[in-house]
Amino acid sequence: MKGYTVKDVARMLDLSVSQIRSYAKSGLVDPDRGERGEYRFQFQDLVLLRTAKGLLTQRIPPQRVHAALSRLKGQLKEAGSLSSVQVSAHGSRIVVRRSGQSWQPESGQRMLHFDEADEAVAAAEESADSNVNRTSMDAEGWFRLAGELEVSAPEQAREAYRRALELDPSHLDAHINLGRQLHEVGERDAAEKHYRFSLSMRPDDSTALFNLGVVLEDLGRRKEALAIYRQTIAVDPDYADAYFNAARLLEQSGERKEALGYLKSFRHLTDPS
Repeated sequence: MKGYTVKDVARMLDLSVSQIRSYAKSGLVDPDRGERGEYRFQFQDLVLLRTAKGLLTQRIPPQRVHAALSRLKGQLKEAGSLSSVQVSAHGSRIVVRRSGQSWQPESGQRMLHFDEADEAVAAAEESADSNVNRTSMDAEGWFRLAGELEVSAPEQAREAYRRALELDPSHLDAHINLGRQLHEVGERDAAEKHYRFSLSMRPDDSTALFNLGVVLEDLGRRKEALAIYRQTIAVDPDYADAYFNAARLLEQSGERKEALGYLKSFRHLTDPS
């Protein structure tokens, strides 16, 4: 029977066997059973467990990680899978982002755009449009402002990145960040264009390559995505997420032996010991 054993998962994700079994017994993951009743995990289980590991490394207590991901599974039951969202810790808060929306899975409460963000954008625009201070807000200034607005006001952040690119069309980091923001709200074709422009100027940018692979995958162009993940690894052999995503695509196409090779590399990079 195909699937990964508890020990396989423990080695790949650096979770303890007891943690993995606890997640399975609680229903957080729903692995298959082998001929002897042993757990057999699929790739979607690895994705969820990897998310749990990421939150644990950000010092979120295990009980909260378990509760948050359990509730998130229910919240996504009718509206998508875990792979369609980004889960991260911001201070003591667990935040989920998808399509330009942010919410806290533990309470289900959406994170609203704050008035301060709107005021910051308005003040920046006023400064940039002022005859006296026209040069006080250059492309780099807009780029920095966009970065500050990403979590609290993603729509304003996108506008700030666009303003940076109006002032400096060759600002490659603004292209990459705007591409990521557009991808998050479902504008995949536009995101691809920004990534490809960046790569036309800086072909060895591993972040732009990896992000392009993700957007190609979401566009259903899996062979192209796999080629890009491999290119990412060639440029940056330490890019762990590229190994993980390549392994997932290989697994889906039935190339399990090669997938395991990539997973071993991922495991080595995330826990060299």
